[in-house]
Amino acid sequence: MKKMRKMENHTGFLGGNLSAEAGKNGKRAAMACAVLTCGAVLLAGCGAAPVSSNVSVPSSIQVTNVENQVISVNAREEVKVVPDMAELELSVTTEEADAAACQTANSEAVDKVVAAITAKGIGEESIQTSSYNLNPIYDWENGRTITGYSMDTSITVSDVPVDVVGEVISVSVGAGANSIQSVTYMSSKYDESYQEALAKAVESAYAKANAMAIAGGCSLGDVVKIEEHTTNSQARYTAVTNMSARDGAMAVPEAAEGAAVMPGQVSVVADILVEYAVNR
Repeated sequence: MKKMRKMENHTGFLGGNLSAEAGKNGKRAAMACAVLTCGAVLLAGCGAAPVSSNVSVPSSIQVTNVENQVISVNAREEVKVVPDMAELELSVTTEEADAAACQTANSEAVDKVVAAITAKGIGEESIQTSSYNLNPIYDWENGRTITGYSMDTSITVSDVPVDVVGEVISVSVGAGANSIQSVTYMSSKYDESYQEALAKAVESAYAKANAMAIAGGCSLGDVVKIEEHTTNSQARYTAVTNMSARDGAMAVPEAAEGAAVMPGQVSVVADILVEYAVNR
């Protein structure tokens, strides 16, 4: 009986160990199953879809950024045009001991200049007083004492035909203008010439882009962008004053009467950016 009890105890001990080992194995299997399940959940969370046996999955996926497949070039072209109008900037400066007397003398001189200009057929609507300046004249050697006053009046004369620019300058100086700041030449065909320059710029852009494409082993596609840069349209005018003789005021002057003026040509420039698609 004692032996049988010992055997029973020994058997119970073995059974307990086997049960414990089985429990551990069960836990391991459960943990492995949980890991697999979690992986499946993560894949589902990343947007992975179950792969059907009828779907062919490529070994690699290539993403192409079409927006960056362009060739960009800048082009600048110039067209020369003969001007037919001009704008003059001149001024009248007077000096007097008294400020009021200086202003009076300056106003009288300006009136004479304007009268001389209008006598050449330039309308008063084309003559503008652009600035006034009245300043004291100091004697710095004797303690900054005022010895007199100086007044300067600037006059802008627009819509002057090129063939009378020299004459207008001469009669202005003869009437009292003692400073000529600038002569700006303009063309009534500016818009037409600018469109010609734009067309040439587009052609130039294509030639450069095509050379770049050939060197890069590709070909040009369609134009995807054309950008016009800011241009200086100083040589452009649209409003022209009627310069015909009025009341016999516009006489035909002698050639020697006018200042030497050579208008030459004015430049009309077009500056653009063009982008072309790339074909590979």
